[in-house]
Amino acid sequence: MTSKKVKRSEQYKVNEELITRDWLAIDRTRMANERTFLAYFRTFIVILGSGVAILRVEILEDMLDLGVFLLIVAPIVLIVGLVRFIYVKRHIRKYYTLNE
Repeated sequence: MTSKKVKRSEQYKVNEELITRDWLAIDRTRMANERTFLAYFRTFIVILGSGVAILRVEILEDMLDLGVFLLIVAPIVLIVGLVRFIYVKRHIRKYYTLNE
């Protein structure tokens, strides 16, 4: 058994055995992953904006704790969305590349 060293760029090759239906399914899954990330990003923007608005509006002084809480939660939502996006993207890549 001899192990052959392969450059990282040569490690993945496109699986030519996939038919058009499979390529379309991969594209649909990839686009769904992007839409999901954009939903996380949109949620991050809304939560962040709500937190800033609560802190800036004088009428809502009683809710300062909620404003701070929303400012803490917003980056967490973004990080969860980003981690999920990268995780799913790596798993999708397994279906259209082969490790040889």
